[in-house]
Amino acid sequence: MIEIHNVQKAFDGNPVLRGITCTFETGKCNLLLGGSGTGKSVLLQCIVGLMKPDIGSITFDGTVFTNNKVGVRQEIRRKIGMLFQGSALFDSMTVFENTEFPLKMLTPEMTKEERRDRVEFCLKRVGLENAGNKMPSEISGGMKKRVGIARAIAPNCTYLFCDEPNSGLDPLTSIKIDELIHEITHEYNITTVIITHDMNSVVEIGEHIIFLHKGLKLWDGNKDEILNAQVPELKEFIFSNSLVRAAKRVDDEGGLEAILAETQPQG
Repeated sequence: MIEIHNVQKAFDGNPVLRGITCTFETGKCNLLLGGSGTGKSVLLQCIVGLMKPDIGSITFDGTVFTNNKVGVRQEIRRKIGMLFQGSALFDSMTVFENTEFPLKMLTPEMTKEERRDRVEFCLKRVGLENAGNKMPSEISGGMKKRVGIARAIAPNCTYLFCDEPNSGLDPLTSIKIDELIHEITHEYNITTVIITHDMNSVVEIGEHIIFLHKGLKLWDGNKDEILNAQVPELKEFIFSNSLVRAAKRVDDEGGLEAILAETQPQG
Protein backbone atom coordinates (compact mmCIF):
# COMPACT_ATOMS: atom_id res chain seq x y z
CA MET A 1 0.00 0.00 0.00
CA ILE A 2 1.16 3.49 -0.85
CA GLU A 3 -0.21 6.38 1.21
CA ILE A 4 -0.09 9.98 0.00
CA HIS A 5 -0.79 12.74 2.51
CA ASN A 6 -1.26 16.42 1.61
CA VAL A 7 1.27 16.36 -1.24
CA GLN A 8 1.78 19.78 -2.78
CA LYS A 9 4.03 20.85 -5.63
CA ALA A 10 4.42 24.16 -7.44
CA PHE A 11 6.64 25.45 -10.23
CA ASP A 12 7.59 29.11 -10.30
CA GLY A 13 4.79 29.84 -7.87
CA ASN A 14 2.16 28.03 -9.95
CA PRO A 15 0.56 25.17 -8.01
CA VAL A 16 0.37 21.84 -9.83
CA LEU A 17 -0.53 19.56 -6.91
CA ARG A 18 -2.74 21.19 -4.31
CA GLY A 19 -2.85 18.94 -1.30
CA ILE A 20 -3.33 15.42 -2.67
CA THR A 21 -4.30 12.81 -0.07
CA CYS A 22 -5.06 9.29 -1.28
CA THR A 23 -4.18 5.62 -0.95
CA PHE A 24 -3.06 3.13 -3.60
CA GLU A 25 -4.18 -0.34 -2.57
CA THR A 26 -2.10 -3.52 -2.68
CA GLY A 27 -3.17 -6.21 -5.13
CA LYS A 28 -5.30 -3.83 -7.17
CA CYS A 29 -5.01 -1.78 -10.34
CA ASN A 30 -5.09 1.80 -9.04
CA LEU A 31 -5.87 4.26 -11.83
CA LEU A 32 -4.86 7.92 -11.79
CA LEU A 33 -7.49 9.39 -14.07
CA GLY A 34 -7.73 12.89 -15.49
CA GLY A 35 -7.17 15.07 -18.51
CA SER A 36 -3.90 16.58 -19.68
CA GLY A 37 -2.31 19.02 -17.25
CA THR A 38 -4.19 17.80 -14.18
CA GLY A 39 -1.06 16.78 -12.24
CA LYS A 40 -1.04 13.02 -12.84
CA SER A 41 2.54 12.79 -14.11
CA VAL A 42 3.88 15.20 -11.50
CA LEU A 43 2.29 13.13 -8.72
CA LEU A 44 3.77 9.95 -10.17
CA GLN A 45 7.23 11.53 -10.32
CA CYS A 46 6.91 12.61 -6.69
CA ILE A 47 5.89 9.10 -5.65
CA VAL A 48 8.85 7.39 -7.34
CA GLY A 49 11.34 10.02 -6.17
CA LEU A 50 12.09 11.82 -9.43
CA MET A 51 10.67 15.00 -7.85
CA LYS A 52 10.49 16.14 -4.27
CA PRO A 53 7.13 17.43 -2.99
CA ASP A 54 7.16 20.93 -1.54
CA ILE A 55 4.87 19.74 1.26
CA GLY A 56 3.44 16.38 2.28
CA SER A 57 4.48 12.79 2.83
CA ILE A 58 4.61 9.55 0.83
CA THR A 59 4.66 6.19 2.62
CA PHE A 60 5.33 2.74 1.18
CA ASP A 61 3.89 -0.06 3.32
CA GLY A 62 4.47 1.89 6.51
CA THR A 63 7.92 3.21 5.59
CA VAL A 64 8.10 6.96 4.99
CA PHE A 65 9.77 7.67 1.66
CA THR A 66 9.88 11.47 1.67
CA ASN A 67 12.74 13.06 3.62
CA ASN A 68 14.00 9.70 4.84
CA LYS A 69 17.58 8.44 4.83
CA VAL A 70 19.20 7.86 1.46
CA GLY A 71 19.57 4.15 2.16
CA VAL A 72 15.87 3.81 2.96
CA ARG A 73 14.84 5.60 -0.24
CA GLN A 74 17.21 3.45 -2.30
CA GLU A 75 15.80 0.26 -0.79
CA ILE A 76 12.26 1.33 -1.72
CA ARG A 77 13.37 2.27 -5.24
CA ARG A 78 14.75 -1.26 -5.67
CA LYS A 79 11.18 -2.52 -5.24
CA ILE A 80 9.73 -0.22 -7.92
CA GLY A 81 9.05 -1.34 -11.49
CA MET A 82 8.24 1.22 -14.19
CA LEU A 83 6.47 0.86 -17.52
CA PHE A 84 7.15 4.03 -19.49
CA GLN A 85 4.72 5.61 -21.94
CA GLY A 86 6.91 4.92 -24.97
CA SER A 87 8.28 1.65 -23.54
CA ALA A 88 11.77 3.29 -23.45
CA LEU A 89 13.62 0.24 -24.70
CA PHE A 90 17.29 0.48 -25.60
CA ASP A 91 17.49 0.29 -29.39
CA SER A 92 20.95 -1.27 -29.32
CA MET A 93 19.89 -4.14 -27.01
CA THR A 94 17.93 -7.25 -27.79
CA VAL A 95 14.62 -8.00 -26.07
CA PHE A 96 16.50 -10.35 -23.72
CA GLU A 97 19.14 -7.72 -22.90
CA ASN A 98 16.52 -5.04 -22.30
CA THR A 99 14.73 -7.31 -19.82
CA GLU A 100 18.00 -8.26 -18.13
CA PHE A 101 19.14 -4.65 -17.73
CA PRO A 102 17.52 -3.88 -14.33
CA LEU A 103 18.80 -7.18 -12.94
CA LYS A 104 22.37 -6.15 -13.74
CA MET A 105 21.79 -2.74 -12.18
CA LEU A 106 19.80 -3.71 -9.07
CA THR A 107 20.74 -7.31 -8.25
CA PRO A 108 24.52 -7.67 -8.62
CA GLU A 109 24.41 -10.72 -6.37
CA MET A 110 22.62 -12.75 -9.07
CA THR A 111 24.74 -15.04 -11.21
CA LYS A 112 24.56 -14.95 -15.01
CA GLU A 113 22.60 -18.20 -14.99
CA GLU A 114 20.11 -16.83 -12.41
CA ARG A 115 19.60 -13.71 -14.49
CA ARG A 116 19.03 -15.81 -17.61
CA ASP A 117 16.43 -17.96 -15.84
CA ARG A 118 14.63 -14.89 -14.50
CA VAL A 119 14.57 -13.15 -17.88
CA GLU A 120 13.28 -16.28 -19.62
CA PHE A 121 10.56 -16.63 -16.98
CA CYS A 122 9.45 -12.99 -17.35
CA LEU A 123 9.43 -13.11 -21.14
CA LYS A 124 7.38 -16.29 -21.05
CA ARG A 125 4.96 -14.67 -18.59
CA VAL A 126 4.22 -11.85 -21.04
CA GLY A 127 4.01 -14.21 -24.03
CA LEU A 128 7.37 -13.39 -25.62
CA GLU A 129 9.34 -16.55 -24.91
CA ASN A 130 10.48 -16.75 -28.55
CA ALA A 131 11.39 -13.07 -28.98
CA GLY A 132 14.50 -12.78 -26.82
CA ASN A 133 16.91 -12.38 -29.73
CA LYS A 134 14.87 -9.78 -31.58
CA MET A 135 15.74 -6.08 -31.60
CA PRO A 136 13.16 -3.44 -30.63
CA SER A 137 12.97 -2.32 -34.26
CA GLU A 138 11.80 -5.80 -35.22
CA ILE A 139 8.76 -6.00 -32.93
CA SER A 140 5.36 -4.31 -32.83
CA GLY A 141 4.20 -1.59 -30.46
CA GLY A 142 2.22 -4.08 -28.41
CA MET A 143 5.23 -6.37 -28.11
CA LYS A 144 7.35 -3.44 -26.96
CA LYS A 145 4.84 -2.80 -24.17
CA ARG A 146 5.10 -6.45 -23.18
CA VAL A 147 8.90 -6.20 -23.07
CA GLY A 148 8.49 -3.10 -20.90
CA ILE A 149 6.28 -5.07 -18.51
CA ALA A 150 8.73 -7.99 -18.43
CA ARG A 151 11.58 -5.58 -17.65
CA ALA A 152 9.54 -3.87 -14.92
CA ILE A 153 8.71 -7.11 -13.08
CA ALA A 154 12.12 -8.76 -13.61
CA PRO A 155 13.55 -7.62 -10.23
CA ASN A 156 10.43 -8.96 -8.41
CA CYS A 157 8.97 -5.51 -7.93
CA THR A 158 6.52 -4.76 -5.12
CA TYR A 159 5.22 -1.58 -6.74
CA LEU A 160 4.48 -1.21 -10.45
CA PHE A 161 3.95 2.18 -12.10
CA CYS A 162 2.56 2.42 -15.62
CA ASP A 163 2.52 5.72 -17.51
CA GLU A 164 -0.20 5.63 -20.21
CA PRO A 165 0.41 1.93 -21.02
CA ASN A 166 -2.05 2.01 -23.94
CA SER A 167 -0.60 5.05 -25.64
CA GLY A 168 -0.24 4.45 -29.40
CA LEU A 169 -1.92 1.04 -29.38
CA ASP A 170 -4.99 -0.14 -31.26
CA PRO A 171 -8.08 -0.96 -29.13
CA LEU A 172 -7.65 -4.75 -29.21
CA THR A 173 -3.98 -4.59 -28.24
CA SER A 174 -4.84 -2.06 -25.52
CA ILE A 175 -7.30 -4.51 -23.98
CA LYS A 176 -4.68 -7.26 -24.01
CA ILE A 177 -2.13 -5.02 -22.28
CA ASP A 178 -4.73 -4.03 -19.67
CA GLU A 179 -5.53 -7.68 -19.05
CA LEU A 180 -1.85 -8.56 -18.70
CA ILE A 181 -1.23 -5.78 -16.17
CA HIS A 182 -4.33 -6.85 -14.23
CA GLU A 183 -3.25 -10.51 -14.19
CA ILE A 184 0.27 -9.71 -13.02
CA THR A 185 -1.01 -7.35 -10.32
CA HIS A 186 -3.20 -10.06 -8.80
CA GLU A 187 -0.80 -12.93 -9.42
CA TYR A 188 2.06 -11.27 -7.53
CA ASN A 189 -0.02 -9.05 -5.18
CA ILE A 190 1.63 -5.89 -6.52
CA THR A 191 0.58 -2.33 -5.76
CA THR A 192 -0.01 -1.12 -9.32
CA VAL A 193 -0.52 2.55 -10.20
CA ILE A 194 -1.59 3.40 -13.76
CA ILE A 195 -1.73 6.89 -15.22
CA THR A 196 -4.44 7.05 -17.86
CA HIS A 197 -7.10 9.12 -19.52
CA ASP A 198 -8.49 6.08 -21.34
CA MET A 199 -12.05 5.22 -20.33
CA ASN A 200 -11.64 1.75 -21.85
CA SER A 201 -9.01 1.01 -19.20
CA VAL A 202 -11.34 2.36 -16.52
CA VAL A 203 -14.09 -0.03 -17.61
CA GLU A 204 -11.72 -3.00 -17.96
CA ILE A 205 -9.44 -2.79 -14.90
CA GLY A 206 -10.52 0.19 -12.77
CA GLU A 207 -10.54 -1.51 -9.37
CA HIS A 208 -9.59 1.70 -7.59
CA ILE A 209 -9.78 5.03 -9.41
CA ILE A 210 -8.56 8.45 -8.33
CA PHE A 211 -9.74 11.41 -10.40
CA LEU A 212 -7.54 14.51 -10.51
CA HIS A 213 -8.63 17.91 -11.78
CA LYS A 214 -6.47 21.05 -11.65
CA GLY A 215 -4.18 19.51 -9.06
CA LEU A 216 -6.97 18.38 -6.74
CA LYS A 217 -8.35 14.93 -5.97
CA LEU A 218 -12.06 15.34 -6.65
CA TRP A 219 -13.22 11.71 -6.46
CA ASP A 220 -12.16 8.15 -5.76
CA GLY A 221 -14.04 4.90 -6.20
CA ASN A 222 -14.17 1.96 -8.61
CA LYS A 223 -15.37 1.20 -12.13
CA ASP A 224 -18.82 0.13 -10.88
CA GLU A 225 -19.38 3.49 -9.21
CA ILE A 226 -17.85 5.93 -11.64
CA LEU A 227 -20.75 6.26 -14.09
CA ASN A 228 -22.99 7.45 -11.26
CA ALA A 229 -20.47 9.80 -9.67
CA GLN A 230 -22.00 13.19 -8.85
CA VAL A 231 -18.89 15.29 -9.45
CA PRO A 232 -19.49 17.74 -12.33
CA GLU A 233 -15.87 17.77 -13.53
CA LEU A 234 -15.73 13.98 -13.52
CA LYS A 235 -19.06 13.65 -15.32
CA GLU A 236 -17.86 16.07 -17.99
CA PHE A 237 -14.66 14.06 -18.41
CA ILE A 238 -16.41 10.69 -18.55
CA PHE A 239 -19.24 11.55 -20.89
CA SER A 240 -17.03 13.27 -23.42
CA ASN A 241 -16.58 9.67 -24.65
CA SER A 242 -19.46 8.64 -26.93
CA LEU A 243 -19.08 4.95 -26.10
CA VAL A 244 -19.41 5.69 -22.39
CA ARG A 245 -22.52 7.77 -23.08
CA ALA A 246 -24.00 4.85 -24.97
CA ALA A 247 -23.10 2.39 -22.21
CA LYS A 248 -24.71 4.64 -19.64
CA ARG A 249 -27.88 4.86 -21.71
CA VAL A 250 -28.02 1.08 -22.00
CA ASP A 251 -27.71 0.80 -18.23
CA ASP A 252 -30.35 3.45 -17.53
CA GLU A 253 -32.92 2.26 -20.05
CA GLY A 254 -33.10 -1.40 -19.25
CA GLY A 255 -30.56 -3.00 -21.54
CA LEU A 256 -29.45 -2.91 -25.15
CA GLU A 257 -32.59 -4.72 -26.33
CA ALA A 258 -34.82 -1.88 -25.10
CA ILE A 259 -32.86 0.70 -27.08
CA LEU A 260 -32.74 -1.43 -30.23
CA ALA A 261 -36.50 -1.97 -30.00
CA GLU A 262 -37.00 1.76 -30.48
CA THR A 263 -35.44 1.53 -33.92
CA GLN A 264 -37.54 -1.40 -35.16
CA PRO A 265 -40.52 -0.78 -37.53
CA GLN A 266 -43.88 -0.77 -35.78
CA GLY A 267 -46.99 -2.69 -36.86
